[in-house]
Amino acid sequence: MSLLAEKSSPQATAGAHTDSAAAFVPDQSRAERKTSYAVADFPVPGGREEEWRFTPVDRLKGLFSEEGSTEGAVTVTTEVPEGVEVIELAMDDERVGSAYRPADRAAVTAYAGAEQALLVGIPAEAELDAPVFVRVTGHAGRDNAHLVVDAGRHSKATVILEHRGTGEHTAGVEIRVGDGADLTFVTVQEWDDTALHVAQHDALIGRDGRLRHIVVTLGGELVRVSTNARYSGPGGSFEGLGVYFADAGQHQEHRLFVDHEAPHCHSNVEYKGALQGETAHTIWVGDVLIRASAEGTDTYELNRNLILDDGARADSIPNLEIETGEIVGAGHASATGRFDDEQLFYLQARGIPEDIARRLVVRGFFASVVARIGVPEVSERLMAAIDTELGGTTVQESLEDAE
Repeated sequence: MSLLAEKSSPQATAGAHTDSAAAFVPDQSRAERKTSYAVADFPVPGGREEEWRFTPVDRLKGLFSEEGSTEGAVTVTTEVPEGVEVIELAMDDERVGSAYRPADRAAVTAYAGAEQALLVGIPAEAELDAPVFVRVTGHAGRDNAHLVVDAGRHSKATVILEHRGTGEHTAGVEIRVGDGADLTFVTVQEWDDTALHVAQHDALIGRDGRLRHIVVTLGGELVRVSTNARYSGPGGSFEGLGVYFADAGQHQEHRLFVDHEAPHCHSNVEYKGALQGETAHTIWVGDVLIRASAEGTDTYELNRNLILDDGARADSIPNLEIETGEIVGAGHASATGRFDDEQLFYLQARGIPEDIARRLVVRGFFASVVARIGVPEVSERLMAAIDTELGGTTVQESLEDAE
């Protein structure tokens, strides 16, 4: 694969704001961005705002309103291993909102409009032998949702949030990772082509805690997922992974903000996207802030996009702010490009038809991230869904037909 316009720096240090390609400071520091639980503090966006300038906000007018959820808009089902607590909480319960900070109009209307929150509680010291599944199926109308995932200290678990169906959905997700806990959280967007989905995920990682946060977006007319990670103590680790595949007419937007305030914490971000069909549009924005107090930080972010057809557009914007020179390392890389003709020739020279060769390249592009979900049946299903996006059948079926 030939990837163009790559910017990369394996390490950056203080003072690199003006001299290093790895450190681009936006017009407004992320440390200064507003957060509030008051709807009035966030006017309805017009599209000129920094956080909305890539988003077709005219399609989201319903999600910016203060209306509550439509009755019967979604069905939520869960599959829970023994010992895990799954309960509904009132929004004024003290267990709701402690790790969540609405940062835009959609996030605050989702929080204000949610009638209750769903809590997934993983006991301290527990090590789950099966994932927790939360499955959301949209029917029609507007839905405001709030999910709380609380991983007790020294626990180990995987939680998978799946979305299917249609409708207009705003959601808040708050993830609390206790001291020494190890949590994998996966959110999958396999919406119908008519669905609108805007979500904010906030994670608070405890001392020596570890969070692997994985976003998979394959469907929906417009999907925007904003992920924010913070640390409540030293030694925390955040791994943000993402896979997205946009077809003609789809808008997929993924925004990340990793706020390094505690010392000796680690973060690594890797998102990969593919686009096919005219008017397919993806946006990836990755912001990392290393505050003056965050000595010993080690951080890196990577975004790669594969353009399959003319007319598709991928925007990739990494931002890195550094306020201390006492760090282990910091950098980013961003690349967007098309197929490498040599790779296709290599596969075709071995008797593989061109259309299957193209699909094999795309599978390989995504596989390294999807495999890290750690749940084989989920990874296999998602790879099959990617095959379907590419041609309606799996690669294996296509190879059998070619024979």
